[in-house]
Amino acid sequence: MLATILIDLDHLLATPIFDPNRCSIGFHPLHSIWAAILYLALLWVPRWWVRAIALGCLWHLVTDGGDCLMMML
Repeated sequence: MLATILIDLDHLLATPIFDPNRCSIGFHPLHSIWAAILYLALLWVPRWWVRAIALGCLWHLVTDGGDCLMMML
């Protein structure tokens, strides 16, 4: 599940790469609703490691979403 931090590689496509005032949910390709749907679909793949990656990616989106909520306060 630690390997799912690799979805942050899509931050390299942004300019600037890091912006403390930017919410990554919906901005970066691997943090989009379409990516979340793909991660949800991967939960039904019979391989345990694929499900673990999908769960890790979904958890990553949840924690990034929490960061976005805290930025709004």
